[in-house]
Amino acid sequence: MQWYDWIFWIICVVIIVLSLLQGGKSEGASGAITGGGLNVFVKTKERGSELIVSYLTLGFGIVFLFLALLSTVLGGDASSSTDTSGDTTTTAINLITSFLL
Repeated sequence: MQWYDWIFWIICVVIIVLSLLQGGKSEGASGAITGGGLNVFVKTKERGSELIVSYLTLGFGIVFLFLALLSTVLGGDASSSTDTSGDTTTTAINLITSFLL
């Protein structure tokens, strides 16, 4: 594993934690059953810590996307070799990878 792979995993954990910290905008399961969640499309403004968590999630999501692309580009050399074993799954993955790059 390279250095960017370790950072990638740390970013993944941070995004999961930040997503769990965000508050829900509905009333939960009871609101779904009783029909109490009819105000789904009402604009609610995030304030204080909710706004900070939202911005952090967006920022770490952008970093996640950048590291995913970096990992694909830098790690693509090993997967672009030709497959001689005859394994169809590996061949399909190599073809898709070479098509995308």
